Amino acid sequence: MKVLLLLALLTLCNAKPYKHINVMEFMKHHDIMQQDAGDFDDDDDDDDDDDKDYDDYDDNFVTDCPEGCRCSKKVLQCSDQGLTKVPKDIPANTLLLDLQNNDITEIKEDDFKGLDNLYALFLLNNQISKIHPKAFRNMNKLKILHLSYNLLTQMPENLPISVQSLRLHDNKISRLPKGAFKGMHDLNVLELSANPITNSGIDVGAFDDMATLYLRIAEAKLTAIPKDLPSSLNELHLDYNKIAKVESEDFLRLKGLQRLWLDFNQIKYVENGTFAATPKVREIHLDNNKLKKIPPGLNTLKYLQVMYLHANSIGYVGVNDFCPSRTRAKKALYTRISLYANPVKYWEIQPPTFRCVSSHNSVQLGNHRK
Repeated sequence: MKVLLLLALLTLCNAKPYKHINVMEFMKHHDIMQQDAGDFDDDDDDDDDDDKDYDDYDDNFVTDCPEGCRCSKKVLQCSDQGLTKVPKDIPANTLLLDLQNNDITEIKEDDFKGLDNLYALFLLNNQISKIHPKAFRNMNKLKILHLSYNLLTQMPENLPISVQSLRLHDNKISRLPKGAFKGMHDLNVLELSANPITNSGIDVGAFDDMATLYLRIAEAKLTAIPKDLPSSLNELHLDYNKIAKVESEDFLRLKGLQRLWLDFNQIKYVENGTFAATPKVREIHLDNNKLKKIPPGLNTLKYLQVMYLHANSIGYVGVNDFCPSRTRAKKALYTRISLYANPVKYWEIQPPTFRCVSSHNSVQLGNHRK
């Protein structure tokens, strides 16, 4: 279930200008409601077929619905209504509550009272600056919580430990306190980009209890790789920061890391042995930095297939920079190596340099262009 939910949600995790989420298409495409239908079974066998038949939603709209909202069986849509507060009298059996793109400024203690079966809550693109510490109490079945594009200055307290996808990008959060995600063992996807988070703003123990597979803190104010990142990470995005160097201790905990984004930083130096700690890595983005040479140790990564190094200051490429020096060493073939927009004289690169590449089209070279 964790892997299915992760794959379903990754397409929505990149911080971009606000785009309205079509709730019905979201449910149809990802089949989220049906995946956990059993978790919300109300023992009414007559309802089971209706819950699974998304094409019949238009026939299930009900009249007993909060003003300004559109209700179908267990789905409440109140987006784009200019609401300044959460509607009252939300049906207790609601599974999905859509409040995106309104003018809500505050989430009060009892706004979601009685919504114990809620599965997904969309609050993105409002004016929310305050969330009561007890606002999410008893929401033990909530899996998806979107709070992006708001005015939050601090992490919400007492988040439901059941949440698997949490999006908080494009707020004003500057600090991740210790225990910010306490008890959230199932949190697979965490999006924190476009917040003014600095390294000093990440407390020791901030990521304790998390089993996150995907973490993105892009477009922040990081000057170094954060410490104590979740050891469970498969994918890490730290692009568009101000990171100046990468040290060998930065990824010691991340044995299972498979994809790494460090592009659009100010990285001049990658310490020898850095990537030895990530033996399973398959894709690395180090383009648009200030590197003067190929990072050491790439030729020891037997699963690495995608390496982006364009738009740096690399002036030389050695014959063993990418491929193992031992001919019998096992190595997955590269499907993409990008080196364009570097001052390297690409016509001087020795042909054996790319002996472990799947095809000549997998290597992108070109003149140094500004």
